[in-house]
Amino acid sequence: MSDPEERPLSFSEAFAAAARRSGIGQVAPGETPTANSLLKAMGGIRGLVESILPGLAFLVIYTFTKDLTPSVIVPVAVAVIFIIVRLVTRSALMPAVVGLLGVAISAALALFTGKAEDNFLPGIIINAVSVIVLLGSIVARWPLIGLIVGVLTGDTFGWKADPAKYRVVLIATWCWVGLFAIRLGVEVPLYLAGQAEALASAKLLLGVPLYAGMLWVTWLLVRAAFGHQKAEKNSKAGPGEG
Repeated sequence: MSDPEERPLSFSEAFAAAARRSGIGQVAPGETPTANSLLKAMGGIRGLVESILPGLAFLVIYTFTKDLTPSVIVPVAVAVIFIIVRLVTRSALMPAVVGLLGVAISAALALFTGKAEDNFLPGIIINAVSVIVLLGSIVARWPLIGLIVGVLTGDTFGWKADPAKYRVVLIATWCWVGLFAIRLGVEVPLYLAGQAEALASAKLLLGVPLYAGMLWVTWLLVRAAFGHQKAEKNSKAGPGEG
């Protein structure tokens, strides 16, 4: 018989695991977000460096050389170094592996077409898909932020019947739609104009800083609606329980 621990995860289990690993999942609903918790959600100092350095390397090298090959190869090398460092320090590999795949696919596309701006096409596509998924969840009346927070709080579907909670997760989901739409609104015209340096700068400015700000706003919104849930449970338990 196969080991039950090795069975494939169901969709709901995989979604729950992804929700717990997400930035929102790093702060429990009801917990006050702090600078440290925000940094943790971003993957810590290492996560910030791994997110920013490859894009910064492209910007610096391409700005000064206008040579596509080293501009996209160096970021790939940097991403490989991140994996080696994680192997040596026995840290979680997946974040660095995902980062390497993204950088490598972007580099391969740019080298194939010979256009520096194509280095940013995969990111633009991801932003567009994110908008479509988020809008789809809103149209279906199952806002994605609500699904994530529901998994994290154990209130899997109950939030949908609570008008206050539903309104909050709906607003939060629209906020994330706005984030990805802003990125598209800035990056698509630059891509069509072939402005690779401006694209690299925009991606850095609209990447980690905007993501961090949106996480903070989401936490505050969710805390306002779901924070009382924990307090109610504690009050019902009574002083002699738990």
